[in-house]
Amino acid sequence: MLEDGSRFDGRSCGAVGEEVGEVCFNTSMTGYQEIMTDPSYAGQLVAMTYTQIGNTGINSEDMESERPWIRGFIIKESSRISSNWRSQESLNEFLTRNKIPAIEGIDTRQLVSLLRSKGSQRGVLSTVDFDSASLLSKTKAWPGLVGMNLTKDVTCAKSHMWQGGDIQWKENPWHIRSLDSAAISSKQKKPYSVVAVDFGVKHNILRNLTGAGCSVTVVPASISAEEILAMNPDGVFLSNGPGDPEAVTEGITTIKGLLNSGKPLFGICLGHQMLCLALGASTKKMKFGHRGGNHPVKNLKTGLVEVTSQNHGFMVDRETLPPRLEVTHESLFDGTVEGVRLKDEPVFSVQYHPEASPGPHDAHYLFSEFVAMMGRSGAASRQEEI
Repeated sequence: MLEDGSRFDGRSCGAVGEEVGEVCFNTSMTGYQEIMTDPSYAGQLVAMTYTQIGNTGINSEDMESERPWIRGFIIKESSRISSNWRSQESLNEFLTRNKIPAIEGIDTRQLVSLLRSKGSQRGVLSTVDFDSASLLSKTKAWPGLVGMNLTKDVTCAKSHMWQGGDIQWKENPWHIRSLDSAAISSKQKKPYSVVAVDFGVKHNILRNLTGAGCSVTVVPASISAEEILAMNPDGVFLSNGPGDPEAVTEGITTIKGLLNSGKPLFGICLGHQMLCLALGASTKKMKFGHRGGNHPVKNLKTGLVEVTSQNHGFMVDRETLPPRLEVTHESLFDGTVEGVRLKDEPVFSVQYHPEASPGPHDAHYLFSEFVAMMGRSGAASRQEEI
């Protein structure tokens, strides 16, 4: 049931129960496990536009966090067969074990068309209550994501070193970066130390940072700038995460304290939005957001178009960007800001997800740019000492 009164009746294909949240849609054809376990989806009921979900089952290696964060799952058809050698359990078993209600057998095309026309809506997914008036009252009672800080729910409890392996990349003759599977879980010494502020970080971001040559310490979202600088990292990473960026006031204060420190900063998604907020820009809620694996983004420096994976319902307001910030990437769907950099400091961020797995690898170079930035910053620091 949506807040506008639209009702969809189908079959339960997950846990028995009821959840209220924001109903949004994702256009990816693959990656349902990564979507369900991405902390950025906390507080949301996710509808998949692809017709059949669950074909490859669930496995422990493709988890983007320790558990799924979606509140509910909405699909056209749930596969009863998991046809993949890596599968350890079915989609239904996974949803049931994690107490996530799910619905199948509805017209997802109609639902997505409605959300595109009216925008993302509050909704309730229930296997226990079928009274329309009752369901509608529950949707209207939920406050919505605007003004909601969900980072405190998804962040780590304490600081820790990332020990989950890494991913390295090799160049092929066509200069396209591809996964070097032999390099996964490399134990080589990492030359750069990075503090990753966990606003809801995905595991594959941490794998890519370590694969690029970084030793990564993951820290809670509540950490202060003084605590980070006392660790003396070579760089600081600002992670993705759920909810309204303007509501994460502690994180914005921390970022303000890191600016002008000389430490290279790299932000993704929520980290990008909060960085812009710390510099004086504003953010606003999008009509239905960007969620999918085929979003074209133009690199304004090179003129190249990157196919990107995206998941965000808020965006940076271009009109409020301060002169210090230069727009580096923009969406070819709607012209929204997809990347920025500071003109006078080693600081940059992107709205999309260059670590996407599964998904396009066009933007993986950003991790190399972060490492190169730390290298230049370190060389400059050593020169100042001399």
